[in-house]
Amino acid sequence: MKEYNVIVVGGGAAGFFAAINIAEQNPQYKVAILERGKEVLGKVKVSGGGRCNVTHAEFVPQELVKYYPRGEKELLGPFHQFMTGDTMAWFGERGVELKIEEDGRMFPVSDSSQTIIDCFLFEAKKHNVDVLTNQGVKTISKRDEAWEIETNHDNFKAEQLLVATGSSPKIWKLLEGLGHSISQPVPSLFTFNIKDNRLKDIPGVVAQNVEVKVLGTDLYSEGPLLVTHWGLSAPAILKLSAFGALELAKRDYKFEVEVNFVKQATADVLEQLKQVKLDSAKKTVFKFPQFDLPKRLWQQLVLASEMTEDSRWGDINRNQLEGLAGQLTQAVFKVDGKSTFKEEFVTAGGVDLKEINFKTFESKLHKNLYLAGEVINIDAVTGGFNFQNAWTGAYIVSKAISSKA
Repeated sequence: MKEYNVIVVGGGAAGFFAAINIAEQNPQYKVAILERGKEVLGKVKVSGGGRCNVTHAEFVPQELVKYYPRGEKELLGPFHQFMTGDTMAWFGERGVELKIEEDGRMFPVSDSSQTIIDCFLFEAKKHNVDVLTNQGVKTISKRDEAWEIETNHDNFKAEQLLVATGSSPKIWKLLEGLGHSISQPVPSLFTFNIKDNRLKDIPGVVAQNVEVKVLGTDLYSEGPLLVTHWGLSAPAILKLSAFGALELAKRDYKFEVEVNFVKQATADVLEQLKQVKLDSAKKTVFKFPQFDLPKRLWQQLVLASEMTEDSRWGDINRNQLEGLAGQLTQAVFKVDGKSTFKEEFVTAGGVDLKEINFKTFESKLHKNLYLAGEVINIDAVTGGFNFQNAWTGAYIVSKAISSKA
């Protein structure tokens, strides 16, 4: 039986951040990270296309929480304790400078996730954290105020236990065995599969600022929209998939979306098109894009409005004009299925939020059991927010454990 003061199950972002801070605050503590795989920090490595999207430049807790479909209410207090600025300072003090990109995402200046991994491995070694790989946890039990953990290789004992395994069905099962409720996991952050002639030949086209609604629901988002080989993606869609994770799972990912490509009312667009018809009568509609739309997208919407490549503005009738206004502002697409967004797969689900004390991230059911990161039912839209949740939870756990030293 290997004995430690603190054992962290999970060698990912939250696990490392907590272990390093605990060991730094309590040099007398023996701290270990148990990771089931051969490598640690796998998700950190692939995040942000290998650049690691560390956090997001939103510095007001009340605004930051709005990016969390699950956890908005619960994270307000924690973000007052450890916030984006604290994350920047923490990495800065350890020689990792972060930069803010135009869309608010923050990356290491090196543009490499390896910088973050190297920082964590260096800090773990410096503070004598034992990083143990190939340790798949089989059982978690409590005996005489201590936690006992059995893995496929060893047995461990610790006074304090942090579970930071991300979305792990196996670990959720073990936590259920300890009496915790698990919110049924469903995918979040996915793109929409759509077969539609309007999109078929224009993958790679981006409409910079659109509105998207899921018909028959209150789900709505806005932002950039990307046409892909399989349908629609980019922030406008990913936000919808995160906030609609439960609803869209219920519908088995078969639903309709309405896209307003120009973010204007249909009647206003119709008036503008009538004016173009008067001013540009001899020009062909197909070759004369309006509303700053990408040319290829405009052309597909023109063809969908029962016009040809040769139709001139002066010759089109009222029905065609109304059809084009409708395509621009109320284009309906049938979604049939989803695709995972890159490697940054996020799951909505996990330990029920009512069973966690968010002042400490300690379980309300078991003393000295802590939970941080995506193992609990918190998830965010894309852009560095899931990592910020990991850093905040892990840091608060480190302070709570240190206060018991």
